[in-house]
Amino acid sequence: MSVKTVGVVFGGLSPEHEVSVITSLQAAAAMDRAKYHPVPVYIAKDGVWYTGEGLLDIEGYSDLNSLVAAAARIEVLPGGSGRLRVGEVKRGALFSSGRREWTFDVMFLGLHGGAGENGGMQGFCELMGVPYTGSGILGSALAMDKIRSKDFCGRKGIPVVESMQIREQTWAGDEERWLDRICSWASFPLIVKPVGLGSSIGIRRTEDRDQLDGAIEEAFRYDPAILVERVVSPLREINAAVLGDEDHARASVLEEPISGIEMLSFQDKYIRGGEGSKGVTPASKDPGSAGGMASQNRLIPAPLTEDQTEYIQKLAVRIFQILGCAGVARIDFLMNADTGDVFFNEINTIPGSLSFYLWEPADLAFQDLVHELIEIALRRYHDTADRVRSYDVNLLEEHSARGLKA
Repeated sequence: MSVKTVGVVFGGLSPEHEVSVITSLQAAAAMDRAKYHPVPVYIAKDGVWYTGEGLLDIEGYSDLNSLVAAAARIEVLPGGSGRLRVGEVKRGALFSSGRREWTFDVMFLGLHGGAGENGGMQGFCELMGVPYTGSGILGSALAMDKIRSKDFCGRKGIPVVESMQIREQTWAGDEERWLDRICSWASFPLIVKPVGLGSSIGIRRTEDRDQLDGAIEEAFRYDPAILVERVVSPLREINAAVLGDEDHARASVLEEPISGIEMLSFQDKYIRGGEGSKGVTPASKDPGSAGGMASQNRLIPAPLTEDQTEYIQKLAVRIFQILGCAGVARIDFLMNADTGDVFFNEINTIPGSLSFYLWEPADLAFQDLVHELIEIALRRYHDTADRVRSYDVNLLEEHSARGLKA
């Protein structure tokens, strides 16, 4: 088998930019060089695309300006179906003759949040006719929207926590009425979340009306729609990863994050790394990884009964397939520690660190996980590409066009 050139896409216009860098460099480091040649495609915070070997070194990101200055700015070029071409944009040059070019056989999407995970980048890959890892346009869009994913799954019998949606345009100028409505709908504490972000960015637990007001205003900084949700207490968070597609999928072992608090913040997940928890060992990491979700303290497998474990694993696979997902996704559940009731919280179609630490206990190494993701991407692409994609009738021919004039 010839070595495939893999465009590893990361960064992007998202508050989860740095998380994306970590995940993607972990994945690139894990690629079997006998099968894949990873080429970084870094999307800077201003939307400009870059490539260069230096972008695969996590140490370089401590001085981002120097890193980008040494990289090659690139742009997408017209190309044949099945591969994506990009070319160097020479600084200060009026013409692009003699510039370097790269051609990708498959795009490995490591973007988190924003247009990279909500179907935008997936739509770009579909338009350019190139295979890409992860879920398709619809599955990505549904999964990113916390309100619609819960509504969609709730209608299929998946248990979800009761919540209320607020849009910024209806909130502005009518804040007191909204606060009255929320306070009459549910008692505190309440959780406030942006609808389309992950990594716990913009999420706050509120204990009174003033905190609720501030949390809503803060969440609107990230998203034009927010979610106010009842609290599950006492809370246990249980997560599962699912790998496959709509036809064939399997669940990983389960995890229970440990932090000493009932809700993990962005800092807990990525900066503090869960420090402070006692008697818990961080999950194992691939030697080529750069921390990320893999460095968070967690219990693997989650201390549950066999029946509870099997129930959550089946629920995770069902949610994955209901939403039409593919590749690997992490599905987060909320469990009432007293009653054992389990609720679907959210799904991440490009999870931090690709949730590889949930597959290693099942003897699926990170390298093999990455390989399977690329294989799924190629299989899904060829399944679509082999279909009839055009209809051999020219409606603009003279005899056909006569009917259109009417």
